[in-house]
Amino acid sequence: MIQTVVKRDGRIVGYNEEKIKAAIRKAMFQTEAGEDESLIQRIADRIGNRGREQMTVEEIQDMVEYELMKSPRKEVARCYISYRHKRSVARKAKTRDIFLEIINAKNNDITRENANMNADTPAGMMMKFASETTKPFVDDYLLSEEARDAVRRNYLHIHDKDYYPTKSLTCVQHPLDKVLEGGFVAGHGESRPAKRIETASVIACISMETAQNEMHGGQAIPAFDFFLAPFVRRTYIEEVKYVEQAVGQDFADLYEAEIDDFIIRPLDGLTGRERAKQHAINRTAGRVHQAMEAFIHNMNTIHSRGGNQVVFSSINYGTDTSAEGRCIIRELLNSTYEGVGNGSTAIFPIQIWKKKRGVSYLPGDRNYDLYQLACKVTARRFFPNFVNLDATYNQHELWRADDPKRYMHEVATMGCRTRVFENRYGEKTSVGRGNLSFSTINIVRLAIECMDIKDQNERIEAFFKKLDVMLDITARQLCDRYEFQKTAMAKQFPLLMSQLWTGADKLHPDQTIESVINQGTLGIGFIGLAECLIALTGKHHGESEESQSLGLRIVTRMRDRVVDFCDQYGHNFSVLATPAEGLSGKFTKRDRKDFGIIPGVTDKIYYTNSNHVPVYYHCSPKRKAEVEAPYHDLTRGGHIFYVEIDGDATHNPQAIADVVDLMDRYNIGYCSVNHNRNRCMDCGYEDASENLTECPHCHSTHIDRLQRITGYLVGTTDRWNSGKLAELNDRVVHE
Repeated sequence: MIQTVVKRDGRIVGYNEEKIKAAIRKAMFQTEAGEDESLIQRIADRIGNRGREQMTVEEIQDMVEYELMKSPRKEVARCYISYRHKRSVARKAKTRDIFLEIINAKNNDITRENANMNADTPAGMMMKFASETTKPFVDDYLLSEEARDAVRRNYLHIHDKDYYPTKSLTCVQHPLDKVLEGGFVAGHGESRPAKRIETASVIACISMETAQNEMHGGQAIPAFDFFLAPFVRRTYIEEVKYVEQAVGQDFADLYEAEIDDFIIRPLDGLTGRERAKQHAINRTAGRVHQAMEAFIHNMNTIHSRGGNQVVFSSINYGTDTSAEGRCIIRELLNSTYEGVGNGSTAIFPIQIWKKKRGVSYLPGDRNYDLYQLACKVTARRFFPNFVNLDATYNQHELWRADDPKRYMHEVATMGCRTRVFENRYGEKTSVGRGNLSFSTINIVRLAIECMDIKDQNERIEAFFKKLDVMLDITARQLCDRYEFQKTAMAKQFPLLMSQLWTGADKLHPDQTIESVINQGTLGIGFIGLAECLIALTGKHHGESEESQSLGLRIVTRMRDRVVDFCDQYGHNFSVLATPAEGLSGKFTKRDRKDFGIIPGVTDKIYYTNSNHVPVYYHCSPKRKAEVEAPYHDLTRGGHIFYVEIDGDATHNPQAIADVVDLMDRYNIGYCSVNHNRNRCMDCGYEDASENLTECPHCHSTHIDRLQRITGYLVGTTDRWNSGKLAELNDRVVHE
């Protein structure tokens, strides 16, 4: 006798014969003879009594077909089979429509979910086909009922859900020194240890490209200057040996000679060893420049993920004060300033300057001149961004200026904001660690549901009760995903789980990754703090101190609960100021449908990113810093502070330095500066003039604005989804 039924989404429910009777009845209504209640009941009884204790929906429907075919009412069987087929087609109709839009290269929010991916290419289409068919599988078979319900009701978004079944992790900060010094084997490819700067540059690219195919998030190098510096000296020694061969003299004493800076200088007036030394320095600096040029070029042309996407890459640098490290930094910045191809701005890697008092920020600091150069480059090329090592929460008690491996104690950022530093299960560091997965709560919807409560205090307390429930559900969902991820075997991630992830070098290929991934983090994110506050108080945090106080209270509650989750579940939980790209309009679209257009809340087709003041709100950079800075200490899973400046920043690097000064003054963790940059999509010409409609170089009218979407640049806004395009059009200058 049938007791329970396994539904198509995996849920198990009690058996209900009335559903069988209703389906047969509908089929009978389509025939001339009409309804036969006694036959309906006999068939329902036979199925209920003869079936197994637990059966699937499909198995029960097969039994209905069989019983109808045995009965005198064969025409009912035909109608039932036809009806069943139509229902099956209807269930698949949404997938069919999505596939047709992908096939026809429609410009919509499905094909423009990720602006770094070209979904119109064959490889891009294949990835979208896979993505859109994988997500329902995750909903049906891998999520708990409460998580599935939270997603369905628009309270929760699970990032990179299409990668969920692969058990992959989000991102990692590469310990590139291990790869450069030891080489690596990954799948069918292998690399020998590097000997010179050109090889080191290429291996750095390959390391990130290879790992990108093993992960669903970004790749980063936490100390690019430190890791590549040794190969500057080796290249210099190689150049000295060339001089030795050319002139027939022994210059071995120059191999480890003290060098203050690898700067190209004229050889006029130099003789003997001094001339040989400067010649080798000149040649080395030239080769480093070419290697950095090649690195940037490769990171913008080498594709991963089936040849569809350039590596989502980041590099951190700025605190290596050695002559060799300074050479890497200088030539990287010079190459970035020059641009790629016809002088175009490089989209990747995201470059991040490590700001550190006494090292790379103040006049008199060893790397102050390079900091000034970094501001000049940012004024033209958007990068580098700036991470503040002096922020109270970014400092490390073990950092020492004379420690050759002090980078192990320096926070590094990746992608558009991801931060990994604190660690309950090992060394506090960014190196060799990353985020495992993250999910975002729609705090705007929680607030909207409380708007009918007249008393503001009661309204706010009701919101907090809802928030606590969603935080619990999100934490359990992330733990469930962790339990699934930890069952992956090391051999599934040939490079990541052999040389990149902390502790992975101890794993056997057939071992699971369970023993090492707790070094990573689980992120709980949020979106739309501004709209949430408007729903609760009538004003956002940029225009009301009362709202600012409530905003800090909300995110503090999230931080405090996350600390509790760390103890309760034994993982590295953190709060993430979510970088919403595809999500920026997804939550809003459903909330507008359910609640209508609410002024200040759902009247735009996007929600404001994380804790930012709305992009349309006019305020000074100082005011914006005052409002947003306190949230950075609370969102240790990642955060960013943006400033929009007006006009041509190319000749105004001081404007960039002024923003970095705000970081220092207000304890901001990470920041970037946006400004105007036009790009000719035909020849690559760029300038910063306003309203450029025709390229002065090739006279093309195919002009686009180079813009930052959620922390990274996009070469064309053609790939932006509707929500982010609307946000772009609403952005105002901070002045």
